[in-house]
Amino acid sequence: MPTQVIVLNGGASAGKSGIVRCLQAILPDPWLATGVDRLIEAMPATMRSPESIDFAADGTVIVGPEFGQLQDAWMAGVAVTAGAGARVIIDDVFLGGAGSQQRWRAVLEGLDVVWVGVRCDAEVAAGREIARGDRVRGMAAAQAEMVHRGVVYDVEVDTTYTESIVCAQAIAARL
Repeated sequence: MPTQVIVLNGGASAGKSGIVRCLQAILPDPWLATGVDRLIEAMPATMRSPESIDFAADGTVIVGPEFGQLQDAWMAGVAVTAGAGARVIIDDVFLGGAGSQQRWRAVLEGLDVVWVGVRCDAEVAAGREIARGDRVRGMAAAQAEMVHRGVVYDVEVDTTYTESIVCAQAIAARL
């Protein structure tokens, strides 16, 4: 069975979005791209609260039960989309480490999935975070290692000094 889903996990500003765009450009079949940032953007602004999801001044992400319920529904929808025949690349941040991966494993059961760890030195990611200007400062450094705790990957790439296209080629070679 050909791969149906690629899950990229890495901290904020690690370079996942760039890798996703490169994968879409180099893979022979069309792949849909989605991610937790798109889920958050799709939420009403009123859900930016400690009960749902909030971003502290130091970059800490506070996830509440309302967000968890919405995220569960979104994840199930992504899995149904892949099960219906679309190839999907997921750009995520496993704030819960291995627990986050387990949630994805449960909804993606029965699908061929490639798990990708996207690593980046915390200082380099923090510099990218500042340059982007659309993140709370401190998020990249806080997430750089935390999101990988206990997570098992098929492929790992490091964007600290490696371009997105080279990382995408390494992932594509694994497919």
